[in-house]
Amino acid sequence: MFERPSRGDCALLVELDLGEGRVSDRLAELAALAASAGATVAGTVTGRRQRPDSATFAGKGKVEEIAGLRRSTGADLVIFDHPLSGVQQRNLEQALECRVVDRASLILDIFALRARSAEGKLQVELAQLKHMATRLVGGWTHLERQRGGIGLRGPGETQLETDRRLIAQRVRHIKERLRGVARSRATQSRTRRRAAVRTVALVGYTNAGKSTLFNRLTGAQAYAANQLFATLDTTLRRIHVPGAETIVLSDTVGFIRDLPHDLVAAFRATLAEAAEADLLLHVVDAAAADRDDQIAAVEAVLEEIGASGVPQIRVYNKCDAAALDAGVERDPCGTIVAVRASALTGEGCAALREALAERFPLRTAPTDETCSAAAADSGT
Repeated sequence: MFERPSRGDCALLVELDLGEGRVSDRLAELAALAASAGATVAGTVTGRRQRPDSATFAGKGKVEEIAGLRRSTGADLVIFDHPLSGVQQRNLEQALECRVVDRASLILDIFALRARSAEGKLQVELAQLKHMATRLVGGWTHLERQRGGIGLRGPGETQLETDRRLIAQRVRHIKERLRGVARSRATQSRTRRRAAVRTVALVGYTNAGKSTLFNRLTGAQAYAANQLFATLDTTLRRIHVPGAETIVLSDTVGFIRDLPHDLVAAFRATLAEAAEADLLLHVVDAAAADRDDQIAAVEAVLEEIGASGVPQIRVYNKCDAAALDAGVERDPCGTIVAVRASALTGEGCAALREALAERFPLRTAPTDETCSAAAADSGT
């Protein structure tokens, strides 16, 4: 019997297999997302469908099953690990008599909870407004079709247009402020390039250990926790690597499967740190059961933000938990392409520093003797 906690929301999780497979892994991730949002999982509902139902996504029989479990557990909301249209969400809320949240809305809620800087809060608000605009259209479709019949003249349609206009005005205002942030970042980037500073960006699936690795390499005290999206705001620190050029390391938001496009677009100024970096350290949770799926999800987001062409070294983190030996992996040309390490214990981190030194070797200024030798060789 489920015992209701004294505080926080109780949620039912719904995971339907539409042919993707790995239902247990996806359900575990959804549970982690719900916990990150502050919810307690009261129960789960799984099933299989060939395609989503246009009205309720889950279909009549499954909705009745969810409604019965919701009543017996007293859950406050139902979370679908799938994108829901405005109409589907409205129909589900009427049938289940509670709030219904889809995966995109849940991720946006977590981002709103985690955002600390003014820039981060603006980016999250922009994504939420864009997401809300799609729900606004779906929620008011009946008024749009009527165009002012008996009992629907004026206020309903006016309210819809008013809401649209307010959202559009706020979106324009936020975009202008974020353009200013982007210009500031571009100026800082040009300054670093003029100073011959190499930029290395940590990217990877959420909770892969990027912030822990960042702290290990830089000695910083950036917030790191065993939770999804612990880091939203980009942190930059200079890292000392013997025998290497000056390197600035950046730690930014983690990626996740089906990351909402509005969120990626809103965080484009922040994610530009990855797109404009000299090197990406793609941090992978080596102990994750769905490691390959996580790698594919990160690569998809890198493609979306224009960072797929940036040189990359994979860092297989948590090698201690995965029972892997720390070390490096090289391609047939002898170039280091991967490092096995543990940010928690420090194993393999020295090898990672050596990989950075190998990638960005310190160029020493020519001495008088080398200049004389070069002149002699040229016959001058």
